[in-house]
Amino acid sequence: MDDPVSRYLRPGTLHLGEPPPLSLYVHLPWCLAKCPYCDFNSHVWNPGRGAATGPASVVAAPEALYLSALVADLESALPSVWGRPVVSVFIGGGTPSLFSPESIDRLLSAIRARLPLEAGCEVTLEANPGTFERERFRAFRAAGVTRLSVGVQSFDDAMLRRLGRVHDGAQARAAVEEAAAAFDTFNLDLMYALPGQGMAQLQADLDTALALDPPHLSIYHLTIEPNTRYALEPPRGLPDDDLASDMLDLICERTAAAGLERYEVSAFARRGHRCVHNQNYWQFGDYLGIGAGAHGKLSYPHRVMRQVRWREPQRYMDEALAGHAMSQDEEVPRERLAFEYMLNALRLREGFALADFTARTGLPPSVIDGVLQLAQARGLVERDLARVWPSARGFDFLSDLQAMFLPPK
Repeated sequence: MDDPVSRYLRPGTLHLGEPPPLSLYVHLPWCLAKCPYCDFNSHVWNPGRGAATGPASVVAAPEALYLSALVADLESALPSVWGRPVVSVFIGGGTPSLFSPESIDRLLSAIRARLPLEAGCEVTLEANPGTFERERFRAFRAAGVTRLSVGVQSFDDAMLRRLGRVHDGAQARAAVEEAAAAFDTFNLDLMYALPGQGMAQLQADLDTALALDPPHLSIYHLTIEPNTRYALEPPRGLPDDDLASDMLDLICERTAAAGLERYEVSAFARRGHRCVHNQNYWQFGDYLGIGAGAHGKLSYPHRVMRQVRWREPQRYMDEALAGHAMSQDEEVPRERLAFEYMLNALRLREGFALADFTARTGLPPSVIDGVLQLAQARGLVERDLARVWPSARGFDFLSDLQAMFLPPK
């Protein structure tokens, strides 16, 4: 049987342009606790398996073995991205800041030894205030992390308890202050439309967040996802659609007044502080995903491939160390490429260039022209001869706009 790379390179009906920028995503799947709203591939480390309590020890047992599995996974994946420079690395989870700075140093050293990182490559690490220890963030910076993303969600103790977070508001403020002292750029994550949240509580969260002067702010509407505790036991007091819309208006007003530009549906940044890694996703760039349950998307001259790693951490470690980290490896059907592109590109305030659509999907602009005309007639997009971007109404009804590009059944 042909090796995977030979299969990726075989002739096909698509003719893509030069490969887009390549990013690397690394998934570290353990958390101190599973939040009731979370549908990410995260797992609570079981204290019954020899771990004591406390951030430093929770993942001490699998840490070294998991890092070995990541390196083996990366080694196996190298032929599929050989020679391509990497523009960003994102270490997500789970709670990556549970891993020691020494482990993150080992991980980044292994990555640098195997992949050509571009000069100034953005390296982001997700961190939660519940794993915050003074000087720990500086140690991550010394290991090679250039950007921290701090998962605050709220500064209100009552809201944090309802969300199942392991930190309180004081810990959140301390973690953000330490991130600001240790890093030239960082992100602060907030959520809104929380159970029992009103405008006053959101206003207070925004007051605290903006007083900390973050260069980048991500603000997400709480959604009830399938296969979560909230899906089984919906929380009481969720804001209705009208209140949630008013909350978003307030967020946009306050962030703009603070000098933060809304460049993506949920992302606000000062000039020079946009997230390179997430922008590459939204621009339909490529990303290699390693780690338990990690997803990847890679482009070749005649096709776009999507990959998934084994989801359960122990299964992933066993398979990766045996050279079989990938559980799924599928070509994106031609008829779905336009929709998948729009799922990403229309999230950006600046939209996309028609030339980029063709280069990254292999499809001519004519395949989407009819839908674009209809979307423009409905006031959902604006366009010129070279670019398409969502209107203010299109941003408000983004899911409806994106769904217009679904292939007919």
